[in-house]
Amino acid sequence: MCLTIPDSVDPSLLMGASDSYLRRVEKAFDAMISVRGGQIRIVGPSDEANRALSVFSQLICMIESGDVPYAADVELCIAKSARGAKQNNRDTYTHNILLTARGRAIRPKTEGQVSYVRAIDTHTITFGLGPAGTGKTYLAMAMAVAALKRREVSKIVLTRPVVEAGESLGFLPGTLQEKLDPYIRPLYDALFDMCDRERGNALIEQGVIEIAPLAFMRGRTLNEAFVILDEAQNTTPEQMKMFLTRLGYASKFVITGDVTQRDLKGASGIDVAQKVLKELDDIAFVGFDANDVVRHSLVAKIVDAYKAAEGRHNGSM
Repeated sequence: MCLTIPDSVDPSLLMGASDSYLRRVEKAFDAMISVRGGQIRIVGPSDEANRALSVFSQLICMIESGDVPYAADVELCIAKSARGAKQNNRDTYTHNILLTARGRAIRPKTEGQVSYVRAIDTHTITFGLGPAGTGKTYLAMAMAVAALKRREVSKIVLTRPVVEAGESLGFLPGTLQEKLDPYIRPLYDALFDMCDRERGNALIEQGVIEIAPLAFMRGRTLNEAFVILDEAQNTTPEQMKMFLTRLGYASKFVITGDVTQRDLKGASGIDVAQKVLKELDDIAFVGFDANDVVRHSLVAKIVDAYKAAEGRHNGSM
């Protein structure tokens, strides 16, 4: 089985430094892979060879779209091929959201992520629901920064409920902002990955980017704003209603959450919102699953293992 490397693709980007990507793909599948004269030759059982071939095809599409694959991208392609996930490479890799401060292109990498980005583009309110590692918050942040750069909005508001994850942190010293930092840190991490730290801090100081706990949203009307509510599984139905009714003119809301990682007892604001709002136009609910995990390949296996265990537990009741 052979695959021709297009003239537009630099083989060194495709194979990695010192052929590290080539060796990783060969290790992942029961196949022997060689590269000569712009040809990738794969020898092995047909199913294994096809999966290895699909990995290189995905990487070629990334490079042709102007992206530079990293080791994490190779792991993602291997994981998706091993799970037999359906691929539409052209559709997946050609939607470029923005370039980071370091020049890296951010774009959706799975079919679920493509659906999510399209929903945000075409709806005023979008719910992104699914397990950890699927890029819900990161892609929402990228869409927000891109909208700000295009001057479609005048500010970005990042919020999340302040809920301890099953452990008491006790009294935290310092200013209010210093007390909130541990809860808001994931949002900072995503922001500073997209714009340099100095620029990001300047936008925060100017109030162009606002980071606040959900409780601070009460009584406000958010106009011309891109608003992201993260960790929304930890909202109560009352808090979710309060947040959604903050929607103002020319604004866009994105709500992210994973109902399997809820730290509060009782009904979740996400669950109630799905039941109450599912028939309304201009509100989208996008679900992610293990096929959309873009962290270490083991994360997808962990998600599947917990899902299977929960299914067995429910079945025994």
